[in-house]
Amino acid sequence: MKTRTLICVTAMSLLAALALSMRLTAQDPPGPTHYRVIDLGTLGGPDSSANAINNIGWATGGSFNSSGNQIAALWLYGLQIPLGTLDGGANSNVSWPVKNNFGLISGTSENGKADPLNETFSCPAVGLSSSCVAFAWQYGAMTQLPGLGGNNSIGGGDNDAGQIVGWAEDNVYDPTCDNSANQFLQFEATLWQRDARGKWQVQELPPYPGDPDGAATAINDLGQAVGISGTCDVAIGAYSAIHALLWQNGKPINLGNLGGHGWNTPDAVNNRGVVTGFVNGPNDVVDGQLQFRFLAFIWTKQLGMKSLGTLPGLNGTPDAMSEATDINDENQIVGVSFADFEFDGPRAFIYQNGTMTPLNSLIGSASASWDISSTGGINDSGVIAAQANPVSGGVINESVAHAVLLVPCAPGDPVAYGPTQAITPSLGAQKQVNIGHFLLPIRPH
Repeated sequence: MKTRTLICVTAMSLLAALALSMRLTAQDPPGPTHYRVIDLGTLGGPDSSANAINNIGWATGGSFNSSGNQIAALWLYGLQIPLGTLDGGANSNVSWPVKNNFGLISGTSENGKADPLNETFSCPAVGLSSSCVAFAWQYGAMTQLPGLGGNNSIGGGDNDAGQIVGWAEDNVYDPTCDNSANQFLQFEATLWQRDARGKWQVQELPPYPGDPDGAATAINDLGQAVGISGTCDVAIGAYSAIHALLWQNGKPINLGNLGGHGWNTPDAVNNRGVVTGFVNGPNDVVDGQLQFRFLAFIWTKQLGMKSLGTLPGLNGTPDAMSEATDINDENQIVGVSFADFEFDGPRAFIYQNGTMTPLNSLIGSASASWDISSTGGINDSGVIAAQANPVSGGVINESVAHAVLLVPCAPGDPVAYGPTQAITPSLGAQKQVNIGHFLLPIRPH
């Protein structure tokens, strides 16, 4: 693979330069590309997360304001732009691979309405708490996307054709739902696109035969969508993700698994039709309970599904779990590796040319100030949208997390290729963890 490297410039002009997509086209460097870290800041609160990035350098995600609300955010050209919420909603977020380069952003917002069934649906998985619905944002306006007859929906990724995928409840009471967790209605994968009059229309993407429920997470410019299907469960992964799917011409294709019974979840698909995400490994059911056993994977039509493995552990043994969050058209994959099955010790990685490398080892002197703990997306210039915790005295501060960009630099850049600093990871302190595109409890339910 020919690695194309964005020219590294000063921090003040960096974000503007992203839009120009200036890349070196020389031969591959002798080792992995190194990066400068750009802090994207917050809207006044302690946390923000960059969950996606497109090819013109627009990064999207969520950012907390001083009132404690999470607001969907766009970072471009040195600016942080809050996208707002739907009328009545307090919180919103962009969680999945937003790849459209013409100003269309998809996400999810609370709508300020009480769910008539007291469901929480998938809303907590994208950082929201009450009834939530999918939105499309363009030209400064946020529009609620039509549903399938139920009360809730989630906006996933989008593409340059103006298509958005996600999932939505219908009005069918599903016996496979976990009523003890206040989930009652069936949900299906959805595809939204505008009709000839510019009005948004919704189309259901069918689940794998025999499964009652489904969800779509990402879509490429060829219209290939990826996602999951399974039982209703609690509408957040687990047995809702028995099958990892790719929809080709609207028909579901089973991508297989790595021996697990649930959590089989594609997160992204590039324009070559290569899919990445995470699936459970074997031995994932203990005493009748489905456990977290995440393994990052790559799927190709030619070779099927293969595990990417995990990072070498800091204690001399391999990490226990991993998740891939995005893939670009150069087949560079970014994701997170975890020390144990409880999501302790998260470390972001890049996978390329068959090798998984911790991003903290590629940020030079910035490693004295930042620990890259989670990734969102990567664009075709190799710019990575991520989340990082500040480091002080070699100790990670997990109470604060900022959206950051990792910008590839040419070999010899004194910052990116400078010596890295040792840090001390904190194990067991987190109550919640940003697991790529999901926000989940630290313990399995």
